[in-house]
Amino acid sequence: MDSFNKSAASSANLSQQFLLAMPGMVAGNLANTVIYVCEHTEHGALGLVINRPTDLTVGNLLQRIDLDLSLEIGPVQESPVFFGGPVQTDRGFVLHAPAGDYSSSIRLGELALTTSRDILQEVAQGHGPAQILITLGYAGWGAGQLESEIAQNAWLNMVASNDILFNIPPEQRYEASLAQLGINSSMLTGEAGHA
Repeated sequence: MDSFNKSAASSANLSQQFLLAMPGMVAGNLANTVIYVCEHTEHGALGLVINRPTDLTVGNLLQRIDLDLSLEIGPVQESPVFFGGPVQTDRGFVLHAPAGDYSSSIRLGELALTTSRDILQEVAQGHGPAQILITLGYAGWGAGQLESEIAQNAWLNMVASNDILFNIPPEQRYEASLAQLGINSSMLTGEAGHA
């Protein structure tokens, strides 16, 4: 972590990066989370928690919103819907690849974030994107709030990995993210140090 530069990280755009909650520094329902930052501007940031599955499956969600499931939907119907964060928990967010062409999407490099019903209709018919992660709610920060939290050692940021996002089991995503940085969670402490 010698190469970690706080001033560079706090002023950098963190879009398309992971935030890892530092032990003892982030409390409540964001403790021990991995968050994919969808958007980070001078006005604030929006991200999705990617390692907190709920008891709701994609199939159950689609049925709750009155979408008929095709037999072609396959194993995606058993995938969990995730707690995306404490903001707008009644609203769905779909992080997916490939980006596709949906009515309410934000392109995030090779990924997209979609909030419109048309993507869920395609998923229900078995024609949705190859890789999807569906959340209810999101994590949000106001202007300067995320930068302040990073300066206080609340979050560790790193380049996002599609493998971690879509292939690693949710309960292993925190450790897998740390491992990409060469860190084991036992090495982390919630105490900030200053030279």
